[in-house]
Amino acid sequence: MAASDDSAVQTAKEVVKATSVHEATGGTLLEGPTFGGDGRLYFVDVMAPAGEAKVLALDLESRNVAEVFTDGASAFTSAQFGHDDRLYLTDIASGSVLSLEADGSDPQTVFTGEVEGSVVLPDDLAFDGDGSMFVTDTRGMQDPGWQAPGRVIRIDSDGVASVLARDLPSPNGISFDEQGDGLWVAQYNANRLDYYALNEDRTAVKEAYPGIYVDAGRARVDSTAVDSDGNIYQAFHGLAQINVYSNDGKLIQIIEVPGENLESATNVAIRPGSTEGYITVSGSAGGYIYSFDALGEGTRQSNGG
Repeated sequence: MAASDDSAVQTAKEVVKATSVHEATGGTLLEGPTFGGDGRLYFVDVMAPAGEAKVLALDLESRNVAEVFTDGASAFTSAQFGHDDRLYLTDIASGSVLSLEADGSDPQTVFTGEVEGSVVLPDDLAFDGDGSMFVTDTRGMQDPGWQAPGRVIRIDSDGVASVLARDLPSPNGISFDEQGDGLWVAQYNANRLDYYALNEDRTAVKEAYPGIYVDAGRARVDSTAVDSDGNIYQAFHGLAQINVYSNDGKLIQIIEVPGENLESATNVAIRPGSTEGYITVSGSAGGYIYSFDALGEGTRQSNGG
């Protein structure tokens, strides 16, 4: 997709090749970049097979990539540090949310099971200021877009889950706005971002409406991040590019990812308190981390999820 006359173009820079295509699964797909308290950039490989690194961490000074965690069956699709400084992971394979220490120890299941009679397929997550999780249930991803079985699930700090929104076309990215008053939710099978204004205790949606329509061709919207100024960074499955929108819906920048055989730029992280941004990029060439200059400073809403 081309930039409009009013939008700028930035070219991201390669930082490191983090993974290669896994022979057992036929691919590699990096997601969920988020900064830990140790300054490392944590991320997941959705397609890593049993016994290979599923959670990794990049030391940006040495550019060393280290394994943090693996297991036998999970497929982690996002990562974000919680208020307790543990790393929370959505596992789409088991329909669970796990947490573990930053060194990969003490894995615990935070949520699993059905909500209102349906198993959750958790894709991305966001935390509010009270520690409640908001998770996209990406049901319907493989179905036509007019089928809309997807949901947004709220899981409170006690682990009690409820449906916040339903009948959605495979929701994927999710992030609070800069004020923490509402959610931006990327609808994978509709190529749009919806805005959900929440009630005061963030237990219900007061208003919901399409906020941004995305021209993506055959690509589809993936994860979503928001910086301190309210700018929205929209990633893609099937396109190595990040679109940046103002909170009034204007496309203000396109971040292009150069390189051959790179098919998807799935998510971004912006270092808290700075404009130092990073992108998870994947394709048949492998899994990469690229850097870019963000328009606003990083916060919790621009790290992971």
